[in-house]
Amino acid sequence: MFKINFKSRLQNNVSAIRYFPIIFLIGLVDIFAYGSAKAQSAGPQVESDYFILKTIPIPDNIKLEVGGLTVLPDGRIAVSTRRGEIWMIENPYGENGSSPIFTRFASGMHETLGLEYRNGAFYCTQRGELTKVTDEDGDGYADHYTPLAIFDLSGNYHEYAYGPVFNQQGDMFVTLNVAWIDYGESLAKWHGWLMKINPDGTMEPIATGLRSPAGFMVNSNNDIFYAENQGDWVGSGRVTHLQKGDFAGNAAGLNWTGEPGSPLKLTKADVAKVDDGRPMHEAAKTIKELKLPAVWFPHTLMGISTSDILEDVNGNFSPYKGQYFVADQGHSKVMRMTLEKVNGVYQGACYPFREGFSSGILRLRWGVDGSMFSGMTSRGWASTGRAEYGLQRLVWSGNTPFEMQNISARPDGFEIEFTVPADPKMLRDAMNYELNSFTYKYHHIYGSPIINASPRILKGIIVLENGKKLRLVTDSLKAGFIHEIKLGAIKAADGRNLLHNFAYYTMTNIPAGEKAVLKADEVVTKHTHAMAASTTTKSKSVSAKRLTKMPADWGQPDQVLRLGTRPGLRFDRTQFEVKPGSKIRLVFNNNDDMQHNVVITTPGSADAVGELALKLGLKGAEMSYVPSSSKVLYHTALMQPNSAESIYFIAPDKPGTYPFICSYPGHASVMRGTIIVK
Repeated sequence: MFKINFKSRLQNNVSAIRYFPIIFLIGLVDIFAYGSAKAQSAGPQVESDYFILKTIPIPDNIKLEVGGLTVLPDGRIAVSTRRGEIWMIENPYGENGSSPIFTRFASGMHETLGLEYRNGAFYCTQRGELTKVTDEDGDGYADHYTPLAIFDLSGNYHEYAYGPVFNQQGDMFVTLNVAWIDYGESLAKWHGWLMKINPDGTMEPIATGLRSPAGFMVNSNNDIFYAENQGDWVGSGRVTHLQKGDFAGNAAGLNWTGEPGSPLKLTKADVAKVDDGRPMHEAAKTIKELKLPAVWFPHTLMGISTSDILEDVNGNFSPYKGQYFVADQGHSKVMRMTLEKVNGVYQGACYPFREGFSSGILRLRWGVDGSMFSGMTSRGWASTGRAEYGLQRLVWSGNTPFEMQNISARPDGFEIEFTVPADPKMLRDAMNYELNSFTYKYHHIYGSPIINASPRILKGIIVLENGKKLRLVTDSLKAGFIHEIKLGAIKAADGRNLLHNFAYYTMTNIPAGEKAVLKADEVVTKHTHAMAASTTTKSKSVSAKRLTKMPADWGQPDQVLRLGTRPGLRFDRTQFEVKPGSKIRLVFNNNDDMQHNVVITTPGSADAVGELALKLGLKGAEMSYVPSSSKVLYHTALMQPNSAESIYFIAPDKPGTYPFICSYPGHASVMRGTIIVK
């Protein structure tokens, strides 16, 4: 146990905090977990049947807004927070029903958004430096804070710093966020870059084009990957393999390519030549330094704000050994990712995995017992998990779900491997497959709608290894496109349903090789189940509810409602009062740094409309995430950051409380208000 005396840069004295035992019901899940595949087939499967969430209780007086997370060899974990602290947690596994013990090891730093432990010392990023933190006298509390590298700053709130991450040689890497001034900009040197920190503290620029690189890692092959969020120049979340001299797409960091040591000479003027909304893979034909994503995570279909990346090297979650887990802050969930190399370039697929975390996940780490620790914070941006912060542990039950375990590309389609054998008869039914391809615009505008969506027609089905594997032969593949793969009523040989039935494969390169030679019973003569999103039309029933020009016979509105946004996924007003039947002009000013809309619903329908928006799939962006529903009364378009729109409508005749929400997936649960008609 740590001593009571506490030393820090601020010389605060804080006693170690013991959290008093409480009764946990979570452990009961273990008792009732399914013991065999036969038992599992008795009813519908859910994620918690296989991967169980356990919450680590945090004392009320500790604001554990997790920025960094690391696991020590003795099983303790350490957490750094955006409040500049490092907390040591003993017994995070709750052994024998006992409670964890929290001790503040260090404080007085500025927004520590990364943490590693190496050779008896902690290494963490602050807003303006990479710091080594040590306990010289061995009393369990920090004594020395040694700056190893200093980062330039402009003072902009968006200049976050992340890391460090060590490679196999012991080199350290950090990533630096760009500033936000109504668009992403690099106001301070090397922001928007991946930087290597040499032993003497000098910084070596490696790659640029990064916008908000909160999650990055070095995999077992010593390759660096980073996760990016939707924003300007970034149509959707993605994971990219970074090598020296790469340009990952966001132009802000190009401000520094003229500096000594820059590994590339690309300029903003060069990138401006392709800033016309063409797809990223088309832009890469002109901009040779432009590095295409290894895996796209389609916006709202998978997540909205990708964060940390974790490789399962040891098979801690045995069905997915060698695969990757990618966290999402806004959707409070973990997704799964598989990678392969085609023509020497990483590409692969993403899959749903586990939802329901208590807050926005920023950090993932493996525990010494093989469980997955998730460190969380909403940090004012909010998330589907409504807690402000949290620390949870994901435990594999030992049972294997029926899932698409892996998807790999073939010259004429895909090979799918299942975790357990599927029913071969169901696999042969062509109506069980829906295949589409699409991509995003590459431009300086925030985000992108889905573009160039089209179906892929199924030409052949080859069942392999008695249903353990499946090869789908298509009419064509599209290099540079995301390929959606949806499976229908396919069951495992033991009768279980698929836990998740869709995935997205990023086809950067189409592999070479021989195409499949189909037998007569493998040929698909008719495939009509492919359903792609239109990119040119919009539902009339929805668009009729968005009147942007005042009717000529109004003269003037009876009332003008002005609505804006404030940080943390909030409207700046949450209540208006209007008279029944009055003529209303609603002015929505999206002064935030992300996209929003305003959707007015019938009484009690806010949650239902939000759920419908989540289910729009490929058509979501083109419909401004406004579902075609009688529960929707009026709405704005999906507005870009720092843009405004007015809509006109007649207030309902019936008095009551009419909710309004932002129906953008992940926002509706917290971004809402009411119009009271009285």
